[in-house]
Amino acid sequence: MASEALIKAVEQQETLDQLSEQLQPLVLDAFKAAGPAGRQVKNILHGTWLGHPLHPALTDVPVGAWTAAFALDAMESISGRKELGAGADVAIAVGLVGAAGAAVTGLTDWAETGGTARKVGLLHGILNVGATALYTTSLVLRRKKKRSAGLGFAMLGYAISSAAAYLGGHLVFGEQIGVNHAAAQDMPQDFVPVLAKAEFADGEMRRVDAAGVPVLLARCEGELCAVAHTCSHLGGPLSEGKLEGDVVECPWHASRFNVRDGSVVDGPATFPQPRFEVREREGQIEVRSIDR
Repeated sequence: MASEALIKAVEQQETLDQLSEQLQPLVLDAFKAAGPAGRQVKNILHGTWLGHPLHPALTDVPVGAWTAAFALDAMESISGRKELGAGADVAIAVGLVGAAGAAVTGLTDWAETGGTARKVGLLHGILNVGATALYTTSLVLRRKKKRSAGLGFAMLGYAISSAAAYLGGHLVFGEQIGVNHAAAQDMPQDFVPVLAKAEFADGEMRRVDAAGVPVLLARCEGELCAVAHTCSHLGGPLSEGKLEGDVVECPWHASRFNVRDGSVVDGPATFPQPRFEVREREGQIEVRSIDR
């Protein structure tokens, strides 16, 4: 299929890897250099506060606005009504504002990716930058009364933004970027034993299996806590991270979760970890899903 051939061609582009290796550290270091404030801004851009990735929501603005502009330009060409063209101009301007927000949030999310997703994401971003430049040129030409030239730039921009949108769809559905990696598990509805009580000390965390589901078990100040072991961001193994008080940090991209309630403390994760009810019975620690 043509789509598969396109993705394979992207995977083979070493230039994208080289550019990614240069750009990713710059993005991450910029947030780190700003200290706690940088971390807060990064959380906002990821959408941690929203409980959902922010970037996909913002991409709807330029895609929708530029589609409306395309339709209004076409109707103006057919009918000759100048007010339709004026509406197209406004739609392009709205799309440019939305594109700025989508670019900042997308760059933040992309900085936490790797492998094929990193290559596809970089090309996705480059195409969107190109489309934005074309639409900016189109708007300038329209305001200079060079409408025919402006229409040409807008049509090219729409074609490129459509290609970028296709790659964005592949990132979500093909590479599983921006989805909840902890959700697609058949959580135990009844209590199941996972570990002997005597084997688990205070301040410790451990990966255990609950009817085939990996669970992160932690004891914080004497209280037993359990959340999904698979990080909701990109599937990292939380038990291999760090536990500080009641907060665990994923070893892959440093997402941080409260093990008492599964809430996201710091991104790039935006989805909370599924929680488990924990009890001690007959010398065994048992868990069952709370979010059922």
